[in-house]
Amino acid sequence: MNTAATQTITLDPGFFAKRRPLDWVFALLVAAGGLFAFTRYSAYMDVYEKGILLGSIPAAIWLGWFWRPLQALMVAVAGFSLLGVFSYQGSLARAENVFWLKYFLSSQSAILWMSVLFFMSTAFYWFGMVGRSQADAMERIGSRVAWAAVGMALIGTMVRWYESYLIGPDIGHIPVSNLYEVFVLFCWLTALFYLYFESHYGTRSLGAFVMLVVSAAVGFLLWYTVVREAHEIQPLVPALKSWWMKLHVPANFIGYGTFALAAMVAFAYLIKQKAGETRWWKLAPLWGLGVVLCFEPIVFRRNVEGGSSYWAVYFGVAALIVAGILWGRRRIAARLPSFEVLDDVMYKSIAVGFAFFTIATVLGALWAAEAWGGYWSWDPKETWALIVWLNYAAWLHMRLMKGLRGAVSAWWALVGLAVTTFAFLGVNMFLSGLHSYGAL
Repeated sequence: MNTAATQTITLDPGFFAKRRPLDWVFALLVAAGGLFAFTRYSAYMDVYEKGILLGSIPAAIWLGWFWRPLQALMVAVAGFSLLGVFSYQGSLARAENVFWLKYFLSSQSAILWMSVLFFMSTAFYWFGMVGRSQADAMERIGSRVAWAAVGMALIGTMVRWYESYLIGPDIGHIPVSNLYEVFVLFCWLTALFYLYFESHYGTRSLGAFVMLVVSAAVGFLLWYTVVREAHEIQPLVPALKSWWMKLHVPANFIGYGTFALAAMVAFAYLIKQKAGETRWWKLAPLWGLGVVLCFEPIVFRRNVEGGSSYWAVYFGVAALIVAGILWGRRRIAARLPSFEVLDDVMYKSIAVGFAFFTIATVLGALWAAEAWGGYWSWDPKETWALIVWLNYAAWLHMRLMKGLRGAVSAWWALVGLAVTTFAFLGVNMFLSGLHSYGAL
């Protein structure tokens, strides 16, 4: 008998055959919610916005099926956002009278909770990193608190969207139009991408590093809220009244978020590599660059009266954190995953970011053609976006064609974040142009 002919052939089940009953329940909920929104609000949308809404239904279902933790996140965000929306009953004044609006579900309250939770998550991750006992438990708490922070960020974003329409139908817009709103977007996108890698690689130790850059963004957000009252919803400038904004800005910030994630993984890579280094001058570049990358430059002190003391303290805290990381590098290195895992996370983060940044750049050119009559005008923001794109294109080329690995790729990723940060904030601070919507 031919034994080969009697072997059982096991086929991998198809995509839909792998779906669990809860996956189908989730799909029905998303479809029902999307169709409800379409029937109720389609009169206020143009054809492009209708297309975006209908296209988001299968996209949300696929994301929930691809990574199941997103299902619980989406359902929770939808439920609490609807509670917040319905609690207003058409009046913004109720934000001061309804308990859960005032303290939890109004956009500003939810975003403040996001800020506190991200700080707490960072602290728990570091307790796990340097603690001598219960390290795994501390990191697990840090991870769960990060999930809660992402949820509050999304709830705040959804409720803020509704609040803008309560102010006036002509003022209402998706909250990705100014520096305050996109910093919220950056925070939860960066954290969510990290949480995916955490789940995929089965390690939580990188959270201590990645949450540093998220906490830095939160620190800027709080400062910007206080000194500029940036949380107040403002009408859109004419150039931003376009459906292109709904696509261009999120795609851009997926790029920014994943580039930041890659840089912090690169920082962890270099810390692990320098674990046994005893010569201080070999560590000096890491110390200096770490301060710059972990927290915003102290140049913000010049913008407002009283800002100097805030940024001086902030910079001092950043310096202490980086000095502490270098001092405890041996213990930290022992808890970090292998160089292979760090290198792979760095690569995948940059690859994802580059893909979305490319899409965002193309969308931005199409938007510019509609708004200003030309695809490219060498505006400072456009020029620096091209520099960012070329930097990461070269990084990926060197990795894929020349096998770039190790310390060189890590340093390159760190420098890439410095370039990206200037393109994002530095242009607004020091240069002017057509994109000056988020002045500091």
